[in-house]
Amino acid sequence: MPQLIGLDLDIRARRLLRTLIAQYLADGEPVGSRTLSRSSGLDVSPATIRNIMADLEDAGLVASPHTSAGRVPTPRGLRLFVDSLLELQPLPSEEMTRLRRELPLGPTTTLDLLGNVSTLLSAMTHFAGVVTVPRQVDFPLRHIDFVPLPDARVLVILVFSDNQVQNRIVQLAKPVEAHELEQAANYLNMHFAGQRVDDIRAHLLRELHEASSELNQLLSSTVELATASFAPQSGGDDVLVSGQTNLMAYAELANLDRLRELFEAFQKKNELLQLMEVCAKAPGVRLFIGEESGFTALDGCSVVTASYGAQGRVLGAVGVIGPTRMAYERVIPVVQATAGLLSDALNRAATAL
Repeated sequence: MPQLIGLDLDIRARRLLRTLIAQYLADGEPVGSRTLSRSSGLDVSPATIRNIMADLEDAGLVASPHTSAGRVPTPRGLRLFVDSLLELQPLPSEEMTRLRRELPLGPTTTLDLLGNVSTLLSAMTHFAGVVTVPRQVDFPLRHIDFVPLPDARVLVILVFSDNQVQNRIVQLAKPVEAHELEQAANYLNMHFAGQRVDDIRAHLLRELHEASSELNQLLSSTVELATASFAPQSGGDDVLVSGQTNLMAYAELANLDRLRELFEAFQKKNELLQLMEVCAKAPGVRLFIGEESGFTALDGCSVVTASYGAQGRVLGAVGVIGPTRMAYERVIPVVQATAGLLSDALNRAATAL
């Protein structure tokens, strides 16, 4: 029997597969030939439908559960459905209105905004909402202050364009007078506000090699303060998850061992963060069905994500995790629209600097 994949499916087979998957996604039950005959609109005999279903089963696109004569789509069948049979439509206006209404886009920290996005995605899809948290240094710097501490230490206060505040303690070779710290802060704020920390540090390293540079003259022997203030920081990457308990409502995920493994993955976050970082590197929507994610805990789940960013830079990804039996035609536009609104909010914050 030739393998039927992709566009090699004839019109009748594609129509029956689309009908079967739509019916299965709607009610979660195996779909029989009689139902297909009524729902597909094809003028063919039940025997012809059974033969086509047998071909689709041989191709690995549908399967017959042991307890039923009907068939269900396999992950491979769902992949074909999403890639070539699903007709995506823009998010309905009432859904878009709800997103805009419930996603506060006014002055707020990025972390608060991302938490709202995760919660809203969960509420709109009834799945688990996930959002990666970008490195703080990926946002432009708004302001810097220095506070002298005992033992030649300095508290560095960094205020970013997203209203987030980060404190760092820098150890210097010798104490610095408060007026010198004030001069240094004024210089950095005047010349570097609106730039990313990594870019500021690279600029400073070049400038500090010039003996006549303004910064060298300004800070005298304490030039290390400026570069130490913007040194790369470890950690900071994270992923926010909301609505994990929603997944307990789906029979296909209700096995206790499966749920335990899935919730442990949500708690540890390492594998989930790796997956979301892969998604963030690709533009547009990414979809993993079942084993495609490469992580055992997500077998039986689908992951739908879209990247977000600001000022031409990708900062992370938003998405949902749910059972493979999900309404892809609705979930994909919801995720895509949410990523777009989040990017718009971050762009506005960056340009308001």
